[in-house]
Amino acid sequence: MASLVLCLVIFAFCSLHYSLASNNFNQDFDVTWGDGRAKVLNNGKLLTLSLDKVSGSGVKSKKEYLFGRIDMQLKLVRGNSAGTITAYYLSSQGSTHDEIDFEFLGNLSGDPYIVHTNVYTQGKGDKEQQFYLWFDPTADFHTYSILWNPQTIIFYVDGTPIRVFKNMKSSGVPYPNNQPMRVYASLWNADDWATRGGLVKTNWSNAPFIASFRNFKDNNACIWEFGKSSCTNSTKSWFSQELDSTSQARLQWVQKNYMLSSEGSNHDEIDFEFLGNLSGEPYTLHTNVYTQGKGEREQQFHLWFDPTNDFHTYSILWNPQTIVFSVDNVPIREFKNMENIGVAFPKSQSMKLYSSLWNADEWATMGGLIKTDWAKAPFTASYRNFNVNICNNNNNSCKFLVENLDPVNEEKLRRVQKKYMIYNYCTDNKRFPQGFPPECRAT
Repeated sequence: MASLVLCLVIFAFCSLHYSLASNNFNQDFDVTWGDGRAKVLNNGKLLTLSLDKVSGSGVKSKKEYLFGRIDMQLKLVRGNSAGTITAYYLSSQGSTHDEIDFEFLGNLSGDPYIVHTNVYTQGKGDKEQQFYLWFDPTADFHTYSILWNPQTIIFYVDGTPIRVFKNMKSSGVPYPNNQPMRVYASLWNADDWATRGGLVKTNWSNAPFIASFRNFKDNNACIWEFGKSSCTNSTKSWFSQELDSTSQARLQWVQKNYMLSSEGSNHDEIDFEFLGNLSGEPYTLHTNVYTQGKGEREQQFHLWFDPTNDFHTYSILWNPQTIVFSVDNVPIREFKNMENIGVAFPKSQSMKLYSSLWNADEWATMGGLIKTDWAKAPFTASYRNFNVNICNNNNNSCKFLVENLDPVNEEKLRRVQKKYMIYNYCTDNKRFPQGFPPECRAT
């Protein structure tokens, strides 16, 4: 009981301190767009942004920051918010800008919001992680915080860390640490992608959509002015702050229970499938890539060995730039990130590893003409030497994040595809009589 009372007292003190320390939107922000749809109310204590079919709205901070902790309380659009995005983020300007994003993707009434996070460096993002929340973010205000220091970026919700992005420049991963950024907030229509990959459009009969902001706080931040930082030394505790063991446990709890995983109708998937055959006939190695539930990117291969005689290594390299399928360290397929030409790429949903052995005689062998001979059952497949290379506290473990095929492996890939590829969706004229998908034309 004593610990409970202590916790409540601390919470009350923090709430009071927050109110006293919060800033004034009239003094701290400029309206950047929206033609009157951004409104500052309650003597500068409340900001509302609205969206209708004509326009959304947005603001930006008067100050620039180079490192700091930024807090903002938000109450998101209520009801059917599908197609809308409420954004709160740090950003510099230009084609090589840096950016640290909170974006809140609206949804149909009764379905949860998705919190979309991203980090851009030198104009390049592709570092998305998405989460559900453990509360209704439209019923009341909640605090969303960004801690940004030279070592790490931490995204918080009500003081609970949901994501950490560490400085791994030593491994070749860019990190935003030399461009001052302003704070931005906006509400806008993104029904081409925001809700279920763009399948659900904004219902304008519910307009105007309104999001509310209060208690902006930049007390723990380095203000950048006249080419200099207000932080003359690095003695501030937040400047070197990282997660302690308690916060690490809370982060793991969030990521285990609320980070979007690649399951359901909008799942992402990267496939190796080995299609059995009659004795003496070769296996067909079937590969595919799904994004938001959509696949249809099949490539198939024969192998240059008998995969039933001994163990062989089948590998998937997946990073923000590319997916590479390899067999015994020989690349057989590459699927590049071509979002710049409208090709979906799996990068915002975490995935688990699956392995299975199942009957698919309606399609697996000669298009389903050959059926499973159950007299040969049980059928057995064996696995060993599972290895996963992921980022951990050792920066050297993250080199795969920027890995691409070198010229030697590109030549190996061309040789395999010339000699062993037996099907490529990018050359199937009957399947695409109106023209091939854009990624096929690009390659």
